[in-house]
Formats: sequence, C-alpha cells, structure tokens
Amino acid sequence: MLTELSIQDFAIINKISVTFDEGLTVLTGETGAGKSIIIDAVQLLAGGRGSVEYVRHGTKKAEIEGLFTLDSNKHQLYETAKLYGIDIQDEMVVLHRTITSGGKSICRVNGKLVTLAILKEFGKLLIDVHSQHETQSLLNADNHIRLLDLYNEKQIAKAKKEYLSLFHKLSGLRKRYKELSENEQEISQRLDLLKFQKNEIEQANLVPDEDEKLEDERSRLSNFEQIYSGLQDAYNALYGEQKGLEWLNTASQALQRSQEHDTFIAEKAEEMSNHYFLVEELMYEIRNYTDTLEYEPERLNEVESRLNEINRLKKKYGSTVNEIIEYLGRIEEELEEITNKDSHISKLEKQIDGVYHDAYLEAKQLHDLRKEAADSLTKDIQKELKDLYLEKSSFSVSFNTQLKSGNEQYELNKNGFDQVYFQISTNPGEPLKPLHKVASGGEMSRIMLALKRIFAQHQGVTSVIFDEVDSGVSGRVAQAIAEKIQQVSIQSQVLCITHLPQVAAMSDTHKLIEKHEETNRTSTSVNELSKNEKINELSRMITGAHLTASAQTHAKELLDSASNYKEQMGKP
Repeated sequence: MLTELSIQDFAIINKISVTFDEGLTVLTGETGAGKSIIIDAVQLLAGGRGSVEYVRHGTKKAEIEGLFTLDSNKHQLYETAKLYGIDIQDEMVVLHRTITSGGKSICRVNGKLVTLAILKEFGKLLIDVHSQHETQSLLNADNHIRLLDLYNEKQIAKAKKEYLSLFHKLSGLRKRYKELSENEQEISQRLDLLKFQKNEIEQANLVPDEDEKLEDERSRLSNFEQIYSGLQDAYNALYGEQKGLEWLNTASQALQRSQEHDTFIAEKAEEMSNHYFLVEELMYEIRNYTDTLEYEPERLNEVESRLNEINRLKKKYGSTVNEIIEYLGRIEEELEEITNKDSHISKLEKQIDGVYHDAYLEAKQLHDLRKEAADSLTKDIQKELKDLYLEKSSFSVSFNTQLKSGNEQYELNKNGFDQVYFQISTNPGEPLKPLHKVASGGEMSRIMLALKRIFAQHQGVTSVIFDEVDSGVSGRVAQAIAEKIQQVSIQSQVLCITHLPQVAAMSDTHKLIEKHEETNRTSTSVNELSKNEKINELSRMITGAHLTASAQTHAKELLDSASNYKEQMGKP
C-alpha cells in the first residue's frame, strides 16, 4: 500500500508530506483546493505522462516521492525488480519522479535511476487509478483475458504454464521453417556468408584455450629480464657460503645435538631437517628452470602476430577462442541444414504438426477452464451489479476464436486460441456491448466498482484510487457506491476523492484538502480530521455552505450508519 507521499513544487502545491493507512481514505475539500492535483501527482509517480506545466511557477523542478509497503514477498513486483537489478528490502519500494522546468523527467526506483517505461511497469503493479475521464485497465479489452485467468488463477496458471512451454517450442519450429522455406535469395546469401565464415575460422587452426596460453607466454617473453633477474637473485640468496641454505643446515645440526635430551627439541629438529630438504629441492628447481630460459625476440613477434589474428576473429565471432570454436560448430550445423534443406523442411513439418497437436490440446484445456471461470465470474458480477441497483443489467464474458485461413486449425497465440471480451447491457432488451461503449457516467461508475470489487483481490495492486467516480449519483445509489467502495478497501488500500457525504462517512481515515494564500501565492495543505472535525466536514458536504444543526445531526447519523455497516462486514 501507499504509506507516505511527498510532493514539492508541484502545480499549486508548495510542499506537503502525507501519510496513508490501510483501508479507505477519503480526500475532500472545496472545488479547486487541489484534490485532483494530488491524484495527478500519484499518477505521475506511477509512470504517467508529465509536463512542464506541473512545475510550480518560479521553481526549477517538481518532485514526487512515494513509499509503498508490500504485504508479501511473493508479490509480482519482486520479479520485475529482479529483472532490472533493483533490490527490495524490508518489503518496501520507493518511487521517485522529478520533472524539471526544462521538460526533463528523472525517475528512480529504490534510489536506482530507471527509464519512464520501467517506472511505469512498477507503477501499474502498485497503483490503479480510476476516474470518469480516463480509460483504465478494466476497460481495456486486451486485459480481459488476463483478468479472467487471475479470477481462477489456481487452476488456470498451471495449465497456461504447460501450454506456453509447447507454444514457445512451436513458435521456434515455425520460425525455422519460415527461414528455410521462404526467400531463396536470402538463403543463398546466408549460405555464402556461412561458407566464408567457416573458411576464415578453419584457416586460423585454433586450439582450445590458445588465447590464454599465448597471453601467458607473451607476458613471460615481454618481461624476460625481470623474470631472469628474480630467479638468479633467489638462487644466489639460498646457495653458497653464508647463504640461506647453509644457515638452515647450521640450525638443523644445532637442534640435532640436543634432541636426545628434550622431546620438544627432537620434534623441532625433525621439522627443521624436513624444511631444509624442501628448500634445497626448491633451490634446485629454480636453478634448473633458470637454465631453460632463453631470450627469444623472434618468438615474441610470433606470439604478438598470432594474438592479433585471434583478436581480429574475436571481434566477429566470440570473446574467447573457445567461443569462436563453438560458433564454428553452429555454422557447420546450419550449413548442413541449408544444404539439405528439403529433408529438414519435411522433418520440420512433421515436428510442427506434432507439437501443434499437443499445444492445441493444452489450449483446449485452457479454454474449458476459462469457460467455467467465465460462468462463475458472470454470476459474481451480476450480484455486485444488483447491490448497486443495476439489477436489470446483463454482464457477459464473450469468447472469440479465429481459425487459420484455408483449414480448420485454430490460430494459436500466447493465450491459447481464446480472445476474451467483457460485455454489458444496462437496459432490458438492449444488446450487449463492450464496456467502453457504455455511455452513462453514473452507470459506468457502478459497473467499474462492481468489477473492481471482484478483481481487487486478484490483481495484486496495493492501492486503488477513485477520483470522483461517484459523480452523477445520489440517494440510495450513492449509499450503495459507498458500501461497495468500502468492500473494495477490505482487499486493497483505497484512496478516494469524493463529494458524496455517504462515501466520506464510510472512510476509515478522512483527510481535508484546503487552499491558502500566503504572500500572494496559493498553496495547498492536507490535514487528517478528528471525529468532530469529520462531522463538521460532512455537514458542509450535505449543506454545501453553512453548518446547521440538522446537517450535523444528519452527519452523525451517516457516521453511525457507516460504523454499523463496517461492523457487519467484520471491519473494526
């Protein structure tokens, strides 16, 4: 959930820092106080499109920062963070967005600079904003199949994983078939290129690990004088009169003279004798190795020339000799495949038919599971719509499948062969239509609430934001919307801008947004209301202006009613 939001020099906001809690938080205030500006800031934090118009007049940049806490280390956000090398600790994520007066946008996730596209990937997993004037994820038909799969995730996820494994295999086979069977000119050009590369690599006569061995040899030859001098100095320090080896022998003999009188001396005498022989052997090895050394400037030139040739090949075929040799093996396989392409095409056709058949069976299982989920989802949505006084509405999950042209095979994609659309009719006798074609704002608000009530627990989004989705409703519908928003807040944190006292009364936390003028500048403040302050604010929302005793009485009744409803829902 969104735990803390900091905004600085954004539109009319000078500087504010707001903390949020679980459950339902409502934001109220006079028109123009800055309620929607705060939601705009949250949308920008989630990767929305920015503009220099958001930068407060007279300042260089606008800054927005949000702290989010995750309720589980299995949240989908962890996979996204891992993909982009972002560390998440203590189940906390900080999103940061800066918009400069020059039009630049700077984005960070947990302190790491990211692109706007990456910020948006994080944002869509954390925040879902719904307003009357913006198409959201639930209206986008491309998302409907994903939502349906989430609705029955326990069964569908396993079947989809098995299907995707076959689909990716099928896609790979089809790609190779296309490469071999289409465009003879390209294949001929590819064949010439492969032959050239094969010949170039083979002529080099590469040996595994050759580059590493040559690098070592070049280092020895280039530093011959230093190596030879070091070996000579080491040998001279050990051998000859008054040298290291002679002093070790003297120490060993001294201990041996007294070893029969003391067990400690006897033990150390043996150790000293062993060390002497080890150092003596080391000295002989140094001498023998020194004798083998010979300065060979011609060999150094040969090594340099060979390394240059290898480095030239590395620029084309791999970063090491071993990688170049592996690439040669792949070239030979592809050459053999192209040279005998007719037999390979025939083989690929059989493989494609077999894998397609298996993939189709998995796709059919996916389809059957989705049809079952669709029937259950339809019943759940109908119940939600009835609670919102849309009992005469009809909701449907529509399936569309496409056949491949020329035969009876289904066109498979990453979702199987299904295309899924949510459709609704709000009046008896009217045909079902896609969600985004429902015209009435009040009806759309209730439809979206019904959908969000069902999907809030499946989407994994930590914060749902409603920006005046209750516009255009009143009376019993307003109360139904208030209750439905409260139900959504049981599954996810909900932030709601509202002008309805019924919704405000249902809140777990009520924040008042006010506009002030200081030194000829407008600024916005956000303050959490106490119970008495909440009664006064509800009274203002009821009357629209002056506080009256009857309005305050009504406000108290709304709060009592909301409290009773939350107790019935099992929410303190």
